[in-house]
Amino acid sequence: MSNHVKKAVVLLSGGLDSATVLAMAQAEGFECYALSFDYGQRHHSELQAADRVAESLGAKEHRLFDLNLRQFGGSALTDDAIDVPDAAVDGEDNGIPVTYVPARNTVFLSLALAWAEVLGAMDIFIGVNSVDYSGYPDCRPEFISAYQAMANLATKEGIEGDGFQINTPLISLTKAQIIQKGSALGVDYGLTVSCYNPDDEGRACGQCDSCALRRAGFSSAKIEDPTRYR
Repeated sequence: MSNHVKKAVVLLSGGLDSATVLAMAQAEGFECYALSFDYGQRHHSELQAADRVAESLGAKEHRLFDLNLRQFGGSALTDDAIDVPDAAVDGEDNGIPVTYVPARNTVFLSLALAWAEVLGAMDIFIGVNSVDYSGYPDCRPEFISAYQAMANLATKEGIEGDGFQINTPLISLTKAQIIQKGSALGVDYGLTVSCYNPDDEGRACGQCDSCALRRAGFSSAKIEDPTRYR
């Protein structure tokens, strides 16, 4: 009976988007294996949130992978010498922001791919978004398409089997649409942490790009924002 269970690895940061993706994958009938990373980010509030979300949504397994990108730095999220900026002024185009972590999604997807191959999971879910996003190059459809092609050239399953599918159900949604879909699936957004610079209790700064996008999303969705701000 269980021979035909569909398995998926879901990248779970503990934020709003990844929580929604986990709920969507579950709703599609996947047995979900959630994967989070301690990559040297400024805080561990989001990892605690990932634990809460995985338990709340009933992930089959939740693994935390240690990966210290702080050894490289180069991002406001992994380098104490770079400050997390306040949200950009509307209409201001500053290019790729300092909160971009070099090659992060490429690295994360590669590790998810390795676990997926071991599990026999042909699907990987990631909460990238190209509408309400902060200008990251590794959140674009072109990146996902190229990565999937590479994954199916670089793996045993890609060569001998049916290959892997990188699923990006949020890629073309606004933040408001993401919140509406997650709310309909029973996601408790009060469990999540999206802020780039929360305090030790997980309370959001209310000033960074991520906080601005999240706050605007709840407002546009006409759903009460459960975020704890300091």
